[in-house]
Amino acid sequence: MSSALTCATMQEVGALLPIPFAQFAAAWLIAINLLAFLAFGWDKARARSGGWRIREDTLTGFVVLGGLPGALAGRAVFRHKTRKRSFGEKLWGAAIANVLMVAGGWYLLG
Repeated sequence: MSSALTCATMQEVGALLPIPFAQFAAAWLIAINLLAFLAFGWDKARARSGGWRIREDTLTGFVVLGGLPGALAGRAVFRHKTRKRSFGEKLWGAAIANVLMVAGGWYLLG
């Protein structure tokens, strides 16, 4: 395969960032997990008050983007969506999708 058709390396991708890739990844994971945790808390509060709710696809979207620990913590702390089996399956499916995306990115860029 010619060099024009190959994927960018991690160094090339990292060169586009204003901070080192590891710092970017750490900041991203902290932010997405905090957002996931807060989203579960917000949704639980809204469920109790009968207000506008966060869609399940949005909650699982946080997991796809790397927020599994925050989502699991939010689920446990707020006791939210713990009995809904179909949501649990979606949550773990999103976690698998995240692992596959990271592995694919690592393979393509590594």
